[in-house]
Amino acid sequence: MKGDLDAFNQLVVTYQNLAYSVAYRTLQDDAAAADAVQDSFIKAYRAIENFQGGSFKSWIIRIVANTCYDQLRSRQRRFTDSLDDMAETEEYVPALEDPAGDPHDRFEQVELGALIERSFAALPADQRLVLTLCDVHGFAYDEIAEMTGVPMGTVKSRINRARARVRDYLLQYPELLPSTFRPKDGAGRLAGSAEDGEAQNES
Repeated sequence: MKGDLDAFNQLVVTYQNLAYSVAYRTLQDDAAAADAVQDSFIKAYRAIENFQGGSFKSWIIRIVANTCYDQLRSRQRRFTDSLDDMAETEEYVPALEDPAGDPHDRFEQVELGALIERSFAALPADQRLVLTLCDVHGFAYDEIAEMTGVPMGTVKSRINRARARVRDYLLQYPELLPSTFRPKDGAGRLAGSAEDGEAQNES
């Protein structure tokens, strides 16, 4: 029995950072994400006999996703505020800072990181989840479909809509974007935007 617990604890160590990242991006709250991860691993341990083999990573992330959705449903019952009006957090900032840059550049990079986080926070939870799995962690569509339990076509559709919404959100602040991503000739899209990525993924 102790050997089983030790083996499971090793899986926790292996996947806890990924689980927390997914939970945090979905819930947009540190404490809620930590609770969701803890609850998810407890659920996984109790249900380990139901694991049929295959990818444990996909199995645990699906439990994390369902736990996050349960939290969101509970939150919606307690509050009438829209998810889009949830309090913003800037605890996580992508690694965009260049140590060699001057203070003004670093300030702009921090602002851009915070802007990206706000664009994620403005997404519906199901779109935040799939975009996190795809564009933050690099999972393929079929892996995301397995993790979330939704058809691949739905995964692709949610990712496309999420990328478009993030792009449109960022375009409201062109002064914070790198020059290669700013609209050109008045076009309402980003150079090298998600649309190009979508075309590549579909090919």
